[in-house]
Amino acid sequence: MKTKNHRRMHLLFRLALVSVLVLGATRVILDNLKNNLLRPGLIKSRNHKYSVKVPIDVSLDEIIEDDCNVFEGKWVWDNTSYPLYKEKSCPFLVKQTTCLKNGRPDSFYQNWRWQPNACNLPRFDGLKLMEILRDKRMMFVGDSIQRGMFESMVCLVQSSIPPDVKRSLQRISPRKVFKVEEFNVTIEYYWAPFIIESISDHATNHTVHKRMVKLDSVAKHSKEWEGADILIFESYVWWMYKPTINATYGSPDKIQEYNVTTAYRLAMETWVNWIESKTRAQKIFFATMSPTHLWSWEWKPGSDGNCFNETDPIEGSYWGTGSNLDIMGIVKDVLGQLKVKVMLLNITQLSEYRKDGHTSIFGERKGKLLSKEQRSDPKNFADCIHWCLPGVPDTWNEILYAILLQDYRSTR
Repeated sequence: MKTKNHRRMHLLFRLALVSVLVLGATRVILDNLKNNLLRPGLIKSRNHKYSVKVPIDVSLDEIIEDDCNVFEGKWVWDNTSYPLYKEKSCPFLVKQTTCLKNGRPDSFYQNWRWQPNACNLPRFDGLKLMEILRDKRMMFVGDSIQRGMFESMVCLVQSSIPPDVKRSLQRISPRKVFKVEEFNVTIEYYWAPFIIESISDHATNHTVHKRMVKLDSVAKHSKEWEGADILIFESYVWWMYKPTINATYGSPDKIQEYNVTTAYRLAMETWVNWIESKTRAQKIFFATMSPTHLWSWEWKPGSDGNCFNETDPIEGSYWGTGSNLDIMGIVKDVLGQLKVKVMLLNITQLSEYRKDGHTSIFGERKGKLLSKEQRSDPKNFADCIHWCLPGVPDTWNEILYAILLQDYRSTR
């Protein structure tokens, strides 16, 4: 009898021990899940790598139908969900774009959302973009306008990934490289204001006043582009300083003066020749001209100012004289002849309305913020070319993201 009772007690003890161990293990698993689920879809694995559920779930709200032109629409006031990030929360912005920090009294320019006529843009999701770009390089190529688009993308991404996801920004002239290590993603910027080679190719030591381009040469730049998986090109403002430009074509020693539109076409043809000759598959975009708002009489007849003190977008149809229709025509014509697909980011018209979005007197000139005396003279010192961030370039990147998301969906 004692032996049976002893066996029974031993069995009960073993069952109780197993129960305790199972409950303990369950508690550990649940705690780990609680700690690791940083947000829906993002899980930290044992090797500290992050992953998003694959394939990415593209919801019905994120699908853009083929008949929707995302570049046609209007600006809608939205101070609830915009801006998509805060200026002070993005340490990667340069002082040229930090208008609030530099003294701009209003922040209304941050609260406008682009609304296409026939659809909605998907909400930017930095984690989904990181999964789309996993093990890839995205590179923005162009002038300081394109640098603003690059910085906008960096801020959009860094504001939407968890704080313990490692990220870094390096300056490797003429490039800036933002890296998100856990996804092995780099978002880069490459200084090439004319796309083709020029005497202005040094990232910091250059001037627009002395321009000379090599219309038939892109090799120095292209070797930097060839390793990228996604390329976004832009080149306009530097071409428009004067109606003519000094250039070489054919002979490197023979410098001639060219009409800017003629030179621009030759430069674009050199660029597309590179595109068609390369063997590596790349996704390529070309962003159309970023508009300027240098003369207020264009949207307010009888006035004599510029973008200074503007706080609202232009309503109704508008196209400023700063956006050259001949250049736009050349871009569409040259891209239309390509056998390789290049996606046109037609950001010009939607940006034309945004006279309020420029840095005005709250940016910098020659690497320095404007002095008190310069700020008191906005007619001569307001910058109506570059954009504040957060601001208009965020919309350009929202559209870029939307296109990449649709492409990802179509390949799954």
